[in-house]
Amino acid sequence: MVTGNKKPKQSKKPKKVNNLRYAEYYDMQETFDGLYAKAAKGEAFDSLMGLIFSKDNILLAYRNIKGNGGSVTPGTDGLTIRAVEKCTPEMLVQKVLNITKNYSPRAVRRKEIPKQSDPSKTRPLGIPCIWDRLIQQCILQVLEPICEAKFSENSYGFRPNRDCEQAIAASYRHMQQSHLHYVAEFDIKGFFDNVDHSKLIKQMWALGIRDKRLIYIVKRILKAPIQLENGTTVAPVKGTPQGGIISPLLANIVLNELDWWVESQWADNPMAVARGRNRQLGGNTVFDKSHGYRAMRTTRLKEMHIVRYADDFRIFCQNKDSAERTLIAVTKWLKERLRLDVSPEKTRVVNLNKHYSEFLGIKMRLTKKKNKLVVQSRVSEKAVKRIKTEAKQKIKNIARPPKGMTEARAILNYNAFVMGEHNYYQMATGVSLDFRDIGYEVTRTMKRLGDRLKKEPKDNIGGAVVDRYSSSKLMRYIKNLPVAPISYVRTKAPMCKKRSIQKYTPEGRAEIHENLGFDTKMLRALLRQEVHEQSAAYADNRLSLFCAQYGKCAVTGQVFESLGDIHCHHKLPKNRGGRDNYQNLIIVRESVHILIHVTSESTIAKHLSELSLNKRQLAKLNKLRKEAGNPPVSA
Repeated sequence: MVTGNKKPKQSKKPKKVNNLRYAEYYDMQETFDGLYAKAAKGEAFDSLMGLIFSKDNILLAYRNIKGNGGSVTPGTDGLTIRAVEKCTPEMLVQKVLNITKNYSPRAVRRKEIPKQSDPSKTRPLGIPCIWDRLIQQCILQVLEPICEAKFSENSYGFRPNRDCEQAIAASYRHMQQSHLHYVAEFDIKGFFDNVDHSKLIKQMWALGIRDKRLIYIVKRILKAPIQLENGTTVAPVKGTPQGGIISPLLANIVLNELDWWVESQWADNPMAVARGRNRQLGGNTVFDKSHGYRAMRTTRLKEMHIVRYADDFRIFCQNKDSAERTLIAVTKWLKERLRLDVSPEKTRVVNLNKHYSEFLGIKMRLTKKKNKLVVQSRVSEKAVKRIKTEAKQKIKNIARPPKGMTEARAILNYNAFVMGEHNYYQMATGVSLDFRDIGYEVTRTMKRLGDRLKKEPKDNIGGAVVDRYSSSKLMRYIKNLPVAPISYVRTKAPMCKKRSIQKYTPEGRAEIHENLGFDTKMLRALLRQEVHEQSAAYADNRLSLFCAQYGKCAVTGQVFESLGDIHCHHKLPKNRGGRDNYQNLIIVRESVHILIHVTSESTIAKHLSELSLNKRQLAKLNKLRKEAGNPPVSA
């Protein structure tokens, strides 16, 4: 049950992203910053293995994958993160070192899963064994800062602090502010299954990744056998499996060459660079190429700007001729340079003044408003159909909860779904119209709930759902639990990525910490997570508390970014008569939970040093320690 009259006050201390905090805790952040700085200067790296398989990096990798929802999914060996958890830190490190001596990854388990954009279709997911995942995570942590220094600003998929919203914002900017009214749409045919291994290795070398033993291990990962669902095993000759921890990074390495080639045609053209100059913008020094662009527009050069999210990309152009020439040139370049084909039926030029172009579930075009062209965008037809289907099914689950699911859990599941869809599609200018249509159909299914739906709650309740939707007349309650109205959503302009935000610089991290908010993705992951040896009341109340606490630790006020860091604590321990009721539970970070129960002075000192609690936070901690039967601690 979501309760609490007031929104929790935020801590004045800086918020932290958990994977950044983990890196700092294992004393790796300075090392990663150094790799990023060296790569930005063009330095090469020929001895990375010692760092990749250092004790601190291995333990950091374990901490990161432990909090991943997929860590409980078994590979072909049947093992999950539970097998790794049994090891002491020393045993874990030694096991990884032993495995990598003559590294030969186990077969990857292939599973067909429904496509998010169209659940009626499937896509292959490759699930490596847990120890292979741990090794891939070790490699990823070291390669990511090197690659981030080399990647284009116009690539948004599978990268830290980048997302679909920024890709859509960049598309809107090109259409409306840069007056690029034509777009070349591309669809690479089976990209992940057709990555050329030898080309990828050469691209890694070009980025400065020149540790030959590391390259050997990456080759072994790429050549890992694949076990199909029918039990047969195949040896891949090309491609990178979707589902591997390192696969998204490798995919971006492949297409990074495309990004820079397109940018060299206009945005990074030598003429633009030669005429550019430094200027101050918002307290930062930026390199302004506008004088160069003005000069280039008097030539026969074709203006083009790429926006890429993983293998899905668009190139915006000024006119039809430029767009058609770009389509031909890029198709040819992909074939000759990367040995990749495009799907002819899905690769086309669109006049944005007349037709919609679909990108990342949003369809967009230009329309006249007060003598100027502005972006008009809607939720794509495929997405509307999917949302209707999923929403109806989740309401049916509330009406008749499936085996193993309570009514409360079904409601929380529905709310997480609605909030997640609203968070994503609110960047469409016509989102309210589309969700009004969705709501019309969904409301008919809602009638199955009958008299259970109430217009007012029994008690004064709060939380993320109530705060967001309480002003809607369509807000309803079941047994004091809020039910989010799916038709109540307003458009919100997507935000472009700030160049200053960067995971691998101290200044960039400070910006990241200031821009965290309630994460519905984390709530969905929490809903999917199995709770072993606990009651249904415990599982439901844990979810309710996550919403009521706005996805933040009750002691530190920091936003949770990892499932592994979310701990549900019994205020009065069960061995002293405590129950699984809502009032006796609270959500805290793992380190806080340890501090509530631990009595060892060295362990207390270690975790207090990590958390750096202020007086207010320390008072909250000591209150919980007192309830648990432990003496207070001091900073």
